Amino acid sequence: MLTIVIQAGGESTRMGQDKALMPFLGRPLIQRVFERVAKLGDEILVTTNHPESFTFLETILIPDLLPGHGALGGLYTALSAASHPLVGVVACDMPFVNTDLLNALRERLVETGCDAAIPRSSGGMEPFHAIYRRETCLPLIKSSLENGLRRVDSWFSKAQIVFFTPAEVQEFDPRQMAFMNINTPADLWQAEKQAREESLF
Repeated sequence: MLTIVIQAGGESTRMGQDKALMPFLGRPLIQRVFERVAKLGDEILVTTNHPESFTFLETILIPDLLPGHGALGGLYTALSAASHPLVGVVACDMPFVNTDLLNALRERLVETGCDAAIPRSSGGMEPFHAIYRRETCLPLIKSSLENGLRRVDSWFSKAQIVFFTPAEVQEFDPRQMAFMNINTPADLWQAEKQAREESLF
């Protein structure tokens, strides 16, 4: 059983407004992400400090359990709120989130018995397009937070993690668009342009 958690707790400072609610091809960006992952998860949650803004999603909205603790605090909230043993965590600003890749990560996690399955891109690790085992990851994340750490990878060395190489990722994401995220108006314009040109609706 799989919980999918969409992280919508960022400050959106470079966008100038909440990017999760920015229109992407005529609908809120987070709605696009939600609809793409909905069929993959047995439970869909959204973490946000502004739940009143996301009631249109008609899903469970979870406030940040540790405000001010950055990306690691967000991951802690995601895993804490999940009801199922496996948890897919995705960012709200990835309009091309790839369910084939997420499913492959889940299968690898189950096959290997590892704690997490995380893809790598040319830009590095992608922990917000990944699958985690709640029971084993949550205590490690909690320990890092208790030690004052906020980097999302601060606990990785203590966990058994399977990383997908960029070549493995490309099998499921040949256009290499899964990790494209929206931080600025220019990013949004470029992503919409690509979606239209490649009919990625």
